[in-house]
Amino acid sequence: MSNLDCQPASEIVIFGALGDLSRRKLLPALYQLEVCGLINEDSRIIGAARQEHSLEEFKTVVLENLNTFVKEKIDDVVLARFMDRLVYQKLDFKEITSFTNLADTLANGNKTRIYYFSTAPAIFGDICKGLNHADLITAADRVVMEKPIGHSLESSIAINNQVSEFFTENQTYRIDHYLGKETVLNLLVLRFANSLFSNNWDRNSIDHVQITVAESVGIEGRWGFYDDAGQMRDMVQNHLLQVLSLLAMEPPADLSAESVRLEKLKVVKALKAINLNNIKEKAVRGQYTDGFLEGAAVPGYLNEDDANENSNTETFVAIKAEIENWRWTGVPFYLRTGKRMPKKHSEIVVHFKKPPHNIFKDSYSDLPANKLTIRLQPDEGVELQMMNKIPGIASQMRIQENKLDLSFSDTYKNERVVDGYERLMLEILNGNQSLFVSRDEVEAAWIWADSIIDAWKASGEAPKPYAAGSWGPVSSISLIARDDRQWVE
Repeated sequence: MSNLDCQPASEIVIFGALGDLSRRKLLPALYQLEVCGLINEDSRIIGAARQEHSLEEFKTVVLENLNTFVKEKIDDVVLARFMDRLVYQKLDFKEITSFTNLADTLANGNKTRIYYFSTAPAIFGDICKGLNHADLITAADRVVMEKPIGHSLESSIAINNQVSEFFTENQTYRIDHYLGKETVLNLLVLRFANSLFSNNWDRNSIDHVQITVAESVGIEGRWGFYDDAGQMRDMVQNHLLQVLSLLAMEPPADLSAESVRLEKLKVVKALKAINLNNIKEKAVRGQYTDGFLEGAAVPGYLNEDDANENSNTETFVAIKAEIENWRWTGVPFYLRTGKRMPKKHSEIVVHFKKPPHNIFKDSYSDLPANKLTIRLQPDEGVELQMMNKIPGIASQMRIQENKLDLSFSDTYKNERVVDGYERLMLEILNGNQSLFVSRDEVEAAWIWADSIIDAWKASGEAPKPYAAGSWGPVSSISLIARDDRQWVE
C-alpha cells in the first residue's frame, strides 16, 4: 500500500449515493478510513443521485446510515471532518446534458477523480457517455464497477466494451468484495509465507477441498433482480471462483496486480468444462421450499412476495469443480452455496490425505486426515485439525483429535476486523489493482459458468427442492458421496 503522504487528493463521486450499497457499505467504509486518517485532507465525497436533496438533507441521510451500519460509537470529531467532505449532486444518469452540472461541481483543481458506479450495470455506458460529454475523463481518473458485470459472457463483453471506450484497463477497478475480506487475503499469507503449507499444497498431499458459502436469508425483497440471476450468477461465477482461484493459483512473482491476476486467470482457464454431457454428475441446483429457521416458519421461494410461481431459478448450487493442471489433477474442489440454509456460514476446508500406514491401530483404528479450516464468516479464523497424544502414564499410547485454533477475535482482541469494502476503497484511493478483477478473469469465469447454466436449461430439469433451514437437496449429498466423501457441516 502507498503511504498517505503519497496519496493524491481525490474527488470520490458515488453514482447511486442513495442506494442500498452506498448507504450500507460505501459511506460507512469511507467513514472508517476517515477514522484511520487514510483520506487525503483535500479529498471530497460527492454523492450523485436522481433525487432532489439539499446538502443538509443528504448529510442527514448519511448520518442516519452511519448510526445504523457502523458498529462502533461514532466519533464526533471524525464525523465533523467527514461531513465537511460531503457534496450532493442531483443528476439524471441517462440525460447526457445534465453532466455539465457535475462538471461545475468538480471544477476545483487537478484532483484525481474516482467514479464509483453503484448503479445497475445497464446504465454504466450512459454514465461514461455523460462524463465524456462534460469533458470529465482524464488519464489520471479511475472508474469502479460493482458486480454483477452482466448475466452472461455476451452481456459482460457488452458492458465492458461500453466502459472501455472511455477508460483503459489500468483505470478500471472491478469490485468483488470477497477479495477485501481479511480471511480471504490471509490465504496469500497462509500459502506463501508458511513452508508447512506451501510445500504440501498440491495433489500429492491434498485429497480434496470444500468451499461453502451458506446464507440464512431469503431474497429479501429482491425478487426482480434475483430471479433473473439465481445463485449461479449471483455467487458462484464471482465470489466462489475468486476464492477458488486464490486457493489454487501458482505462486505469483510478487504482489503486483499484474502477477496476482495472471496466476488467478490461469486457474479459471484450467477449470474442466461442465456441460450437458456431465452436468448430472458434476453439478446440482436446488430451490428452497417452505420450512423453518430458528424455530420460525419461513416461506418457500415460490411463496415469497411478488414471486413467479413457475420460476425455475436456482437458490442453491453444488458443484464438483476440477482443475486440469499439474498441481491439481485428481483433486476435486467441491463448491456449495445457497439461500435459506441453517445459518450464515462461509468457510474453506482443505482435506489432506491420510497417512499411508497406521502404527497406532491399538489406540485409533482409522486415523483421520488432517483438515485445515479457513473460516470466512461469521467467526473469522484458521483452524488445523490434527492428532495428539493424550497425557498419561498408561502403557498403551492413547491419541485423539485436537484443534489448533487461530480465532481472529480472540487473537487480535484490540484490532477491529476490517470490512472488505474498507480495504478495497483504500486500494482504489492508492491506485492498487491487485485486489480487483481483470476483464480477462471476468470473461473466463463467464465462459465456465455459462456452460453450466446452458446445460441446465437444455436438460429442462427443474431445480431440486430442499426445505428452508436445511443444507440443500439430497442430490447435493449424493454429489460428494459418490466419491466416498461427505460435506463438513
